[in-house]
Amino acid sequence: CKQQLTAFSRAGKLAEEGVKVVAASVDTEENAKKTVEECGIDFPVGYGLDNKKVSELTGCFYEEKRQILHSTGYVLKPDGTIAVAVYSTGPIGRLVWQDVLGLVQFYKKMAAQQK
Repeated sequence: CKQQLTAFSRAGKLAEEGVKVVAASVDTEENAKKTVEECGIDFPVGYGLDNKKVSELTGCFYEEKRQILHSTGYVLKPDGTIAVAVYSTGPIGRLVWQDVLGLVQFYKKMAAQQK
């Protein structure tokens, strides 16, 4: 997860396309700030979310045994609705900034063709 956060923080091409990155965590404020510092994250990171409530609201996988949420990533449309959701129960299959960039560029191209 830290690698994913660090990679998004280094993805200047997203900003060039007008993409804003945010993250949310169930970590405490102290642990979230530590992660931000360790990874050099330059986008907003929310903290203190409730595992079960987040799972109920978003559909992300909540693992009862370890009481954790598995990695979940979203790409939102300008109107705030979800364009893409990526759910991962392991270390592979997570949202990467290159895919987000390609998706945004595709949507922009399609919108331009419809004009």
